[in-house]
Amino acid sequence: MSDVAYMQRALELAGQAEGRTAPNPMVGAVVVRDGQVVGEGYHERAGAPHAEAAALRVAGEQARGATVYVNLEPCAHHGRTPPCTDGLISAGVKRVVAGMVDPYPLVSGKGISQLRAAGIDVEVGVLEDECKKLNAAYLSGIVRGRPLVVLKAAATLDGRIATVTGESQWITGEEARAHAHGVRNRLDAILVGSETALADDPSLTCRTEGGRDPVRIVLDSNLRVPADARMFQDGRAIVYSTVETQADHPAQVVVVPSVDGRVDLTAVLADLLERGVHSVLVEGGGEVHRSFLEQGLVDRLLLYLSPMVLAGGKGWVGGDPVRHLTDAYRFSVRRATHLGEDLLVELDGSCSQA
Repeated sequence: MSDVAYMQRALELAGQAEGRTAPNPMVGAVVVRDGQVVGEGYHERAGAPHAEAAALRVAGEQARGATVYVNLEPCAHHGRTPPCTDGLISAGVKRVVAGMVDPYPLVSGKGISQLRAAGIDVEVGVLEDECKKLNAAYLSGIVRGRPLVVLKAAATLDGRIATVTGESQWITGEEARAHAHGVRNRLDAILVGSETALADDPSLTCRTEGGRDPVRIVLDSNLRVPADARMFQDGRAIVYSTVETQADHPAQVVVVPSVDGRVDLTAVLADLLERGVHSVLVEGGGEVHRSFLEQGLVDRLLLYLSPMVLAGGKGWVGGDPVRHLTDAYRFSVRRATHLGEDLLVELDGSCSQA
């Protein structure tokens, strides 16, 4: 097997912890000696052993003289766990192949330098693009100072999320809804606006077997959502508002600045990052979607399209009409996938107006 093949395996291992490691990155490690895999491991969650430590434990004495493949530069600082560089040096590995440099200031380049100073051959950049894609949320937090934002909508072919009378259950079929719950399982937090909370009273849970519920967030400038809302029942929700609460609230209320009468989204995202949230799924409604689009804060778009036309009703994007093509919000299509009778279109892009 080649360096590429072993790195692909490291990426597969790392991906098993998707949605579980924040604020840490997803990392997998493979220990190879004489052409044989003698140890594998991945970082399962924040506070758990890092991938290199887990793989070296499996390899034992067979790690001496081996090559270690890891999708991210080994850490060189003391955090909740000891530096991975110390473990690699103590194990007597001969070579380390890292997919990319870790931009985290306490690591960036230092891990590579420590390994090389110890006489270990280090190669960096194998499947670098794939490594960056895997940890896009982590990199967003470190490099841009905000979580990765994924906007999701389930709509008809003409972009409607409900009829003119407010019917919305269900626009898409069971397979599409199950996929959307899988997305909730893989992201750190889920966000809605007060209008969606009031209209639908959603629980915002992940109904995927073996899954876990993301942190629930509601943007509620004037604290209109009632305390008995379903999303508040387990005490894990966060409400971002522009006014102080005058009484006990089942959720944590965070007061942020107001921008045109609404909560400041940049302040919301900054606070979430401080809480270790690296990815946010925005599920509406249309006014919230428009606010994120207007501020260029949407990194990915998941559009579940049902093969029907309503010819009226609420659209998945609210606000005033865009009057000129030059002002359109533009994306690039990543892929399109059939989900039962529905179609999932996944798009990427900077959403500042073109």
